[in-house]
Amino acid sequence: MADKRVAESFSSKNAENGAAPPRKKLMKTDRQAGLTPMEELKEKADRFGLDLIGDSFAKKMDELDHLAPLRKEFILPKMNELPDVDLSLVDKDDECIYFCGNSLGLQPKGLKLYLDAELEKWGKVGVHGHFTGQIPWAFCDEVLAADMSNIIGCKEDELAIMNGLTVNLHLLLMSFYQPTKKRHKILIESKAFPSDHYAVESHIRLNGYDPATSLICVEPRKGEYDLRTEDVLSMIEKEGDSIAVILLGALQYYTGQLFNMPVITKAGHTKGCYVGFDLAHAVGNVELHLHDWEVDFAVFCTYKYLNSGAGSHGGAFLHSKLAQSMEPKLVGWWGHKFKSRFQMNNELELSPGIAGYRISNPSIFATCPLRASLDVFRMTSMAELRAKSMVLTGYLDYLLGHHFGKNSAHRKSKEFITILTPSNPEDRGAQLSLYFSIPIKRIHSEMTKRGIVCDERKPNVIRIAPAPLYCNYMDVWRFMDALQTIMDIAENQPDLDSELD
Repeated sequence: MADKRVAESFSSKNAENGAAPPRKKLMKTDRQAGLTPMEELKEKADRFGLDLIGDSFAKKMDELDHLAPLRKEFILPKMNELPDVDLSLVDKDDECIYFCGNSLGLQPKGLKLYLDAELEKWGKVGVHGHFTGQIPWAFCDEVLAADMSNIIGCKEDELAIMNGLTVNLHLLLMSFYQPTKKRHKILIESKAFPSDHYAVESHIRLNGYDPATSLICVEPRKGEYDLRTEDVLSMIEKEGDSIAVILLGALQYYTGQLFNMPVITKAGHTKGCYVGFDLAHAVGNVELHLHDWEVDFAVFCTYKYLNSGAGSHGGAFLHSKLAQSMEPKLVGWWGHKFKSRFQMNNELELSPGIAGYRISNPSIFATCPLRASLDVFRMTSMAELRAKSMVLTGYLDYLLGHHFGKNSAHRKSKEFITILTPSNPEDRGAQLSLYFSIPIKRIHSEMTKRGIVCDERKPNVIRIAPAPLYCNYMDVWRFMDALQTIMDIAENQPDLDSELD
């Protein structure tokens, strides 16, 4: 296969073509097996005689973190480089507190070498770059397959790097959503990402049905923020005979809830439904085993936890069990088998599986950032990243509850914070969604002034995502230290909110 041929030549030509040199894989540490994240935090605090809420504990955790060197593989913006930072409140040379990897990941330092190499190749050999050099442009998407398959848990020929997430979702829905009078419904979560919701509605209408009767939106129970797995399963059991496709965000973008994908997939298959997932907030964030879970299809972007840059490549997964039976409804020449693609005889020889869904040749300049990021992922594993993430986010969870929990005896402010994200570490990723008892406009503005990069979801939610590749425990402590001042300002100067309208 072309991808195997290129992948084999990639390593040997790596250094001589100016790309980032191979990096040493980081070794595992002796993390205590069987401990919950909170138990691990308390055990370390007791072992070293440190207070969990003090900065000395955060510094010690960073000292013990064997993944800490990965932070140096990324460019972290400095305080004086960010817009709207009040330099009277911070040290201008400090790195910012970047908790927005759930929206856009940071730039890998290795990117420049890749871009420079490809720009130089373009300048020197022109069109010959399609089939020469460390990453021949004609195969640049396939070079990524081995590393990406490890991250989403599938075979190399079950994924394709192509298009954008929503374009891929449209392509796959055209194959999977074939409604009949009996089975014409699509099930999604009630607060699905807008693009998913729009895509699903458009396919229902395209096939002559009405979203009012063909779209099922699963709602959380009254007074709750997250969907209970038993309620999703109950809806599948109840409506399954009329459901054609189940499409959920693997990790819910608003609440940060991680769905039980294998259980939901099995339930959907039992009722004869196809089951797919939007992995935008899950890929590079949590461990995935799409092939073993027998997920039918999935789509993802690569610019969040995979750090490939705004608007970069999307990706798609199609289980190998469907490689022969499921074909694209729209085709392009990049879905043509490589061996005869360039014969230009207009006689389509469709590649099997997800490769047949590819439409056009991918951009080498969108490939370079993802290649640079995947080099960093090679230095560790998703299991190790997930282990760190659970403890790091658990630390953030603990400090938030300690200082701002509604029922915390330590809360000094009359205002409080509710964490919408599930408290069970197994049911979430890096992100915590914080619901404030007061409007967040003032709070988010004060965060921005202090170099805290995060995003808001109006009216009252701020999402905080300490990505384990480049965030550390001192980031969390610094955030909490600033938040105490910010909450005091928001509580005592509420009228200033009007200035931000």
